Amino acid sequence: MTAFDATKLLSARTSAVEEAAIIRMAQKARDLKTKGHDVVSLTLGEPDFDTPAFIQAAATQAMAQGFTHYAPVQGVPELRAALSEKLARENGLHYSAEEIAISNGAKQAITNAVYALIDEGDEVILLSPFWVAYEGIVRMAGGVPVQLHAGADEGFKVPASRIAAAITPKTKLIMLNSPNNPTGAVFTKAELEAIAAVVAQHPRLMLLSDEIYEYILFEGEMTSFGSLPGMRERTITINGFSKAYAMTGWRLGYAAAPLPVAKAMAKVQSTFTAGANAFVQRAAIAALKEGQADATAMRESYRKRRDLIIGALKAIPGVRIENPPGTFYAFPDVSAFLGKRAGNHTLGTVDELCDWLLDTHGLACVPGSAFGDPNCLRLSFASSQADIIKGTDRLARALIDLI
Repeated sequence: MTAFDATKLLSARTSAVEEAAIIRMAQKARDLKTKGHDVVSLTLGEPDFDTPAFIQAAATQAMAQGFTHYAPVQGVPELRAALSEKLARENGLHYSAEEIAISNGAKQAITNAVYALIDEGDEVILLSPFWVAYEGIVRMAGGVPVQLHAGADEGFKVPASRIAAAITPKTKLIMLNSPNNPTGAVFTKAELEAIAAVVAQHPRLMLLSDEIYEYILFEGEMTSFGSLPGMRERTITINGFSKAYAMTGWRLGYAAAPLPVAKAMAKVQSTFTAGANAFVQRAAIAALKEGQADATAMRESYRKRRDLIIGALKAIPGVRIENPPGTFYAFPDVSAFLGKRAGNHTLGTVDELCDWLLDTHGLACVPGSAFGDPNCLRLSFASSQADIIKGTDRLARALIDLI
């Protein structure tokens, strides 16, 4: 009898989505550490701060008060009201509480939005470099990702003219992330206004604005796309609590969108999961009310780490890097080293370079190809200064050895 092979039963949509390189490299680093190897991991975009104590206390108090049951799928009214006030005060976004949907992390908010809008064959424009999850989510929903790339020479920002040229009758959504993961790039208000002018010309088109890194901004000003004239009804704004308040493990995100879209997103969420954790939502209210001092302190710590890692990278001959104005990622162009040899092995791609850095030099980072850029690699500086120094030292020694 032929052995049963479950892989033959996997859906086409599942098979079409590759394992995220971030997860692969982080797991490989953990496996090597478990075996006793000395590994510095600069892979995950996870703050090394613990969640502020007052947020933890708010969650504990909420549990003691009985907030341990199912929460409404769209989120508790008090949190949605607090977010409505926050968005109006800080972002110039005026959405009622009914137009805000709470989710189990910002990634679920993005997934909800894509499933709420995208039908089989609809095109979604991805501005590359982009967060790795975008493409997989679009493919899972049956959409067609259309990648538009901007390299280091353009500040990693795709201009509006190129977006306009890529729009077809099948285009339904643009996904924009500013401040950007992995590059740290921040679109200026003028650049966003130019994109808004393009969106306004296409009545079937919406834009998803991922603003999860809004508080980790070192230079420039934060402009929410939906605050631009005429864009409120054309925008789904995504945000969450993971990055600003070091709440990655709490899994809480949210979206603000026109009422029909917000309701559709809640319907998607009720199909796949349920309402976000009830006592975490109460803790999030506390974060919004009292967390700005902690968010600011963490940002200033990231600023020091950015200056440290960028200085170290600029000192490596052949590495191209500018100061990222936001997020906690460095995205150096290492194309000068591709095609060089390490012993008898030629490192022809950035993926091979990253595997070699981990296997031979104990440095874990993520290949830029995972984000749509085959010339770069991503280093997270949401890590200790000691790890940043050790990691960049290993990178420098490794690259100098290539011939």
